[in-house]
Amino acid sequence: MAQTVFIDGAAGTTGLEIADRLAGRPEFELVVLEGELRKDAGARRDALNSADFAILCLPDDAAREAVELLDENSTTRVIDASTAHRVASGWIYGFPEIVGRQVVAEARFVSNPGCYSTGFIGLLTPLIRAGLLPEDWPYTVHAVSGYSGGGKALIERFETDTDIAWRGYALSLGHKHVPEMQQRVGLTHPPVFCPAVIPAMRGMAVEIPLPLEAMRAASEPAAMLEELGRFYQDSPVVSVENCEEGELLLRRSRGASDRMELFLFSDSRGEQARLVAMLDNLGKGASGAAVQSLNLMAGLPETAGLRL
Repeated sequence: MAQTVFIDGAAGTTGLEIADRLAGRPEFELVVLEGELRKDAGARRDALNSADFAILCLPDDAAREAVELLDENSTTRVIDASTAHRVASGWIYGFPEIVGRQVVAEARFVSNPGCYSTGFIGLLTPLIRAGLLPEDWPYTVHAVSGYSGGGKALIERFETDTDIAWRGYALSLGHKHVPEMQQRVGLTHPPVFCPAVIPAMRGMAVEIPLPLEAMRAASEPAAMLEELGRFYQDSPVVSVENCEEGELLLRRSRGASDRMELFLFSDSRGEQARLVAMLDNLGKGASGAAVQSLNLMAGLPETAGLRL
């Protein structure tokens, strides 16, 4: 018997991508609200409480309100794609490679990681857990993303104003992804986060520069690369890659992908290094991650319906 899924916020970019990955899968049946019913509190309450799974693709406040619509005796299991619950008590962080697949599989409430955070956490966590990098270093992260991550307004802006070549933002710091970056990696200091948007629909590069010579208790690049490879050796989604071309490219023609590729570059003396994650901000950075968690929670193969 198919398990039912209600995507609250199905008309947004993330919701549409999730629905696309679930289309044609007999394991799931979508609960759909048409027209004005999508905004009707009573209809939403009924859908949220009747479904086996609810995926929230909503602004933060609306996601919190959706959780409050769940009845006390509701058994609906929830995946929240917003920022609202990423560091909240009682919610499991939906990054199976980091928190454990069984932990996600058994969870009732799962918070989907942020797109930038996925690259940052995926790069640093294995190295800090292994003691190869210090948790008390003031890390910096530079990142660029396709404009689809900003929702309909930013998509329209970039597709209307084709003269935009680069949009730096969060210049006053305090970006909403920083708390989960710090907490989920276990850092003493919040990282200095420098995000930007480029004129490409999708795709993302996240980079962490490492001045190894100045860092206490930092290991050699070769040891870090080996540990990353060991940590993700059984992952069907995250891979550690070698790059011998001397460059990495984000192409505007990039199609949807739910993979994430990790790289480590260093100088010949091992005094400096650059950790880089390449992913699709709508894939492993959003919708693909939600479907990966849904698969695990539903007792299905982890990669079912993913684009790998």
